[in-house]
Amino acid sequence: MPQRLPRNAELADQLDLLADLSEILGEDSFRVIAYRRAATRIRETPAPVAELALDGKAKELPGVGRTIQQKVVEVVNEGEIQALARRRERVPAGVVEFLRLPGVGPKTAARIWTQLGITTLDGLRVAAEEGRLRELSGMGQRSEEKILGALAAGTKKKAETRGLLGAALPAVRRVVEELLEHSASIAISEAGSVRRRREMVADLDLIATSSDAAALIEAFCGASWVAEVAARGETKATVVGHDGLRFDLRVVPPECYGNVLQHFTGSKDHNIALREEAQRRGLSISEYGVTVVESDEVVTHASEEELYRYLGYAFIPPELRENAGEVKAARDGALPELVELADLRGEMHCHSTWSSDGNNTIEEMATTAKARGYTFLCLTDHSHYLRAGRLELQWQEIEAVNKRLKSFRVLRGIEVNIRADGTLDVEDEVLAELDWVVASLHTSFERSPTERVLAAVDNPHVDCIGHLTGRKLTRRDGAPMDVERVVEQAADTRTALEINSQPDRLDMRDIHARLAGEAGVLVPVTTDAHSTLALAHAELGVAQARRAWLTKEQILNTRSWRDIARLRK
Repeated sequence: MPQRLPRNAELADQLDLLADLSEILGEDSFRVIAYRRAATRIRETPAPVAELALDGKAKELPGVGRTIQQKVVEVVNEGEIQALARRRERVPAGVVEFLRLPGVGPKTAARIWTQLGITTLDGLRVAAEEGRLRELSGMGQRSEEKILGALAAGTKKKAETRGLLGAALPAVRRVVEELLEHSASIAISEAGSVRRRREMVADLDLIATSSDAAALIEAFCGASWVAEVAARGETKATVVGHDGLRFDLRVVPPECYGNVLQHFTGSKDHNIALREEAQRRGLSISEYGVTVVESDEVVTHASEEELYRYLGYAFIPPELRENAGEVKAARDGALPELVELADLRGEMHCHSTWSSDGNNTIEEMATTAKARGYTFLCLTDHSHYLRAGRLELQWQEIEAVNKRLKSFRVLRGIEVNIRADGTLDVEDEVLAELDWVVASLHTSFERSPTERVLAAVDNPHVDCIGHLTGRKLTRRDGAPMDVERVVEQAADTRTALEINSQPDRLDMRDIHARLAGEAGVLVPVTTDAHSTLALAHAELGVAQARRAWLTKEQILNTRSWRDIARLRK
């Protein structure tokens, strides 16, 4: 019987745990970062990485290399990475359990263990009840309450049912492109929550029409990226990829392709709203057509445009199909002309090697931005890495890069920290010399976050608030923020509120971005990129902006830098 190779998700989980334990033990941060990057790359790779490692080819993957490849081989041969096994012996098992609790990352777990001597969940519960956790930096009463609530509910991890859009979208596109190359394919589209560009998605739906459904199903189930065929029929199949993503393919007749695609794209509430309105007009909508009740005639549509037009609506972009007013707006001809990725003219929040967590130089970031069609880039390295004269040295490098790039401009920006007391960690006279200032919460999220952000908004030198709530999807809830107050104050002071396009942030979320847009706040779509590759995440932020009903005019960085400079407070 052939050896069962570990799936990519299993390999990534071990590397993530190795990173966590290494961080708890205070080991070299570069090694920790390397483990996390490799875990992300392996988790998102469609091919079986264990098989690649055995063939000596996994090291060719970006971020993997020879050392990580050897660790993958260790998992195949021994079931566990040797370095992970050694660290398990050094870190109490209970401390590892701490990582499953809200607000407890590796550094906090290490402090609980080393400073308070706590190594069990029971000991942690007692410490939280006695108010001892708030003695630790970054912990407070709210942190203790969250931990007690989680302990009461149980810390066993629930099976992940949803994943990040940023991981799912490229995977879906690869599958669509592969199937479109098949001779039997006519049309294929993503559907479901991924097509609506929700920040978190479940199973990945694909709708196709084909000259030979059985042949297309065969190609789908037999693809090299498929780890398991969960279900298979003549026109439907479900498979699981080596990356753990689950795909559902439906092959339908060409004449009702538009009906089926619309049905499996629209949210449940959007489709209900369509059906209720249709019923008042004597129509009945199903996934395969529209029935005229009086005559029992079934009308089908080859495209979504035809279907919406037949029902009396303008075409509704997939991102808006959430029953948030789009049905009435489509009926009245009042849908907004949503912003497009191609509308962006510059990047307004990104990092270089001047931040210790940045991966590329200023010139590399600028050159990549220019290749994307941008005309400017606001370099906003972290303020705490620009002390002791480093900021002035960075300005010299920016000036030199600008001379070389000529038609492209790098602006002198910074990302300042909003301290726990609401002050900024850079003096006003320094901020006054900068072209663009982003202020962000990075710590103490439970300590008066609204008041701290409002204080930053009131600062005359702060141009933009970064990742408003500080959330990390799947890992950390956003700070308890009174978004309406922040939006109102931002509108009054002409302070921008960004949509941060990092796949695990997408912060502001869509409903907050829509609120900001309606209040007249200008919203830059930024990537917060720490590498040249991450500049491509702008697509995710634009999708968030589209879900927020935002137009080109409401997105700040659809303008030239000259026009933006005029709008600065």
